[in-house]
Amino acid sequence: MSIHLPTFSDQQNTSQPNILLVKLSSLGDVLHNLPIVWDLRSRLPNARIDWVVEEAYVHLLEPLRSQPGFRGIDRIIPFGLRRWKHHLLKRESWQEFFAFKSALQEVTYDYVIETQGLIKSALVCALAKKAPGVTVAGIGNATQFSGYEPQARMFYTQSVQVPEQCHAVDRSRWVMSSALDWPLIGREEAPQFYPAEFVSAISAPQVAGLEKPYVLFFHSTARAAKRWPNEDWIALGNALTRIGYQVVLPWGSESERLVSQALCQQIPGSFVPERFSIEEAFSVISSAALTIGVDTGLTHLAAVLGKPSIEIYCDSPLWKTEGYWSNQIINLGDMQHSPSVQDVLTASLKLLAQ
Repeated sequence: MSIHLPTFSDQQNTSQPNILLVKLSSLGDVLHNLPIVWDLRSRLPNARIDWVVEEAYVHLLEPLRSQPGFRGIDRIIPFGLRRWKHHLLKRESWQEFFAFKSALQEVTYDYVIETQGLIKSALVCALAKKAPGVTVAGIGNATQFSGYEPQARMFYTQSVQVPEQCHAVDRSRWVMSSALDWPLIGREEAPQFYPAEFVSAISAPQVAGLEKPYVLFFHSTARAAKRWPNEDWIALGNALTRIGYQVVLPWGSESERLVSQALCQQIPGSFVPERFSIEEAFSVISSAALTIGVDTGLTHLAAVLGKPSIEIYCDSPLWKTEGYWSNQIINLGDMQHSPSVQDVLTASLKLLAQ
């Protein structure tokens, strides 16, 4: 694949540019942005790559942090906006903001790649310290079923038009490829999310109550219409329990915990764990026989780890986040078209038999 880098001044070394990625949140969005790290690193091995991310998702990026013998992300810059905005009158919030700004401006960037299309992320681009002739690339148009704030374009030097129906991984690659003046990197070049050595080294979970073999049910999501019916989870859970699997029902909020407990009461031998962190999620998912979940971040984490997983789509488009990079992933359903219990059970048995 040919590479066409932009022309810079004589003082700039285009083989070693400083690149800032801005993708703040949320869990699934950060995960689907990971492939552009490897797209960049494979073509510009000596580049400096930094990433600004909401502090809650730093742990998703830590496996990619550069270290001796491994080059991934050189610097992860935590951003605490979600917390700061709830404490705007506190001096500590402003002290932390100015510390963030100071850290961001420690490096002068040749490229700033913003793949979220929101004002908050565009403002981060504005705060970054930039080289003469810098490219600040961001999304130039709304895409279906994704948040977008057109005012963000004011902070870009390059607004990238992307297809209205665009997978989350592809959308990031559109912006990155345009920023670097590269041919579009397509699906034929399968995305890499985490280093293989990281995935293979994930240790067994230390969560009390888990019994192998177990199947994770990620039944909850932020929007109620994206949920699969409780009675379907119960029917599926009973079918898997009968063949020897423990059903595990994680949760992330009090309302989700109540749903998990209600499901648990009707699925013999099932288990509701304590709320676990993102760090714990890596090991819990990695050691599961199978993960089944609706269109939500932890379901996508199972898919990007390459673990056996079923993604259930009930009221969100399949094309936007489907896992297409592994035969360990099965996608079922689509917009306003929930899969049946039999569909999910058949897919479950197929993956469990592999």
